Amino acid sequence: MKHYIYIMIIGLAFSSCKKFLDVQPESDVTKEDLFKTEEGFKEALNGVYNLNAEKSLYGENLTFGNLDIMAQNYDFTDANARKVQSFQYADQFLISKNDEIWASAYKAIGNINSILEAVEKNKAVLYDKNYELIKGEALTLRAYLHFDLLRMFAPSFVSKPDAVAIPYVTIVSIKSTPFSTTTEVLNKIIADLTEAKQLLKVADPILSAAYIVGYPDKTYPNDFPEAMKSTETSSNSLFLQNRRHRMNYYTVCGELARVYLYKGDMVNSLANAKEVIDSRKFPWTKQQDFFSSNSQQRDKVFYPEIITGWAVPQLQELLNILFSNDNAINAPTITQKELIYEKGSVGADDWRFRQWFRDVPVNNAPGRSLVQKYTWNGTPQRNMHPTVAPALRLSEMYYIAAEASFDTDPVKATAYVDSVRFHRGIGIALPKSISKPDFIKKLVEEARKEFYGESQIFYMYKRLNRDVINTNGMVYPASDRIFVFPLPLDELAYRN
Repeated sequence: MKHYIYIMIIGLAFSSCKKFLDVQPESDVTKEDLFKTEEGFKEALNGVYNLNAEKSLYGENLTFGNLDIMAQNYDFTDANARKVQSFQYADQFLISKNDEIWASAYKAIGNINSILEAVEKNKAVLYDKNYELIKGEALTLRAYLHFDLLRMFAPSFVSKPDAVAIPYVTIVSIKSTPFSTTTEVLNKIIADLTEAKQLLKVADPILSAAYIVGYPDKTYPNDFPEAMKSTETSSNSLFLQNRRHRMNYYTVCGELARVYLYKGDMVNSLANAKEVIDSRKFPWTKQQDFFSSNSQQRDKVFYPEIITGWAVPQLQELLNILFSNDNAINAPTITQKELIYEKGSVGADDWRFRQWFRDVPVNNAPGRSLVQKYTWNGTPQRNMHPTVAPALRLSEMYYIAAEASFDTDPVKATAYVDSVRFHRGIGIALPKSISKPDFIKKLVEEARKEFYGESQIFYMYKRLNRDVINTNGMVYPASDRIFVFPLPLDELAYRN
């Protein structure tokens, strides 16, 4: 598996994007040619985003796929899905999926490292703070990918902080990158993100007061500022458009909040989560947009709240097959959905419960509930916003702030959770005298509702070392057996 870790890039496998520029065919473009111009750097970085949005990574596997199945969110008759659900890592289906993630992630990291190597050598071709922007985005992408690899293929920090984890690859070389421990990887991620934060702070357009987050093509009521109608798509430079489909300054803050929380550093985790929250850059989705009578103007993914999302317009058919068709692959039973969303208590008014599912009763059997979160009505050009795979949300910043502040200010912590609940139609506040175990239990329950179909809840179970419990009562005890994905067999064979 040399080509996984011993990353030798003969020619960058970047996809061409006509919106950015036309380049020579991939087979004819060398690294040296690509990085002679500023446009080449932009094209290369865009290629990394395209790779991350493919099905092998965030276009399916790491957003809509096995991690969410392992979180026990669906009910299956399919044999392969049942093996995933029960953590049968030795099964060939799961082996091939995990190998695909490993290979694709390190391929993307290798391409990122080529960009970072060239950006220092050819800094003179970059103008208008594009050096800071390109390097900042590349460092964030490198940290983001390594963090998700760590969260899958290594023991958690709370479990074994000094365990051998994964290689943190930072150079383009035919030589092996040694494995680092979990703690060492976290420190390297933090270092990359800290540098990226400094770079993007002086270069990212999203920090401008004129950059207002909204819907790309919506006609707003008269009481909205005129600038809000087109802020995210009006830039003369395509490279600067819609910063929320790229690694922006607030992505760095949010990812630092995640990483510090994973490491148990509540002070720094809270500070970075609050920076996103206090910026007020990302507005809560309005009820009228979530329940719009115009189906083409209905926002089911809370688009204004997405800090970063992978643009995946090409995956609408796949999303229908996975979630919303009558024979959808990933679907809970009606009973399972009602338990997760607490229909018997606060769930009856939950916007997500009311809008994200379509019940299909079955005679003499538990009915299925088909997930409508990613459905579209009409052509993509007429819909409220582009199809995205959520990568980082405003609500997660509130959950992180809540957990990070509970020990010092439990009243404030519950208020953070209540803020999300209120903006999801739940008007009942959490008890201010709630105990910490009960608070964490409730926080996990709330996060599971919010991240349904996005895979983040599995990482939360692992970080907190919580048992994974199926709604039928089956318990998978918290342990490295279920939380640590085996390394690819070829990788182990080569290193041995």
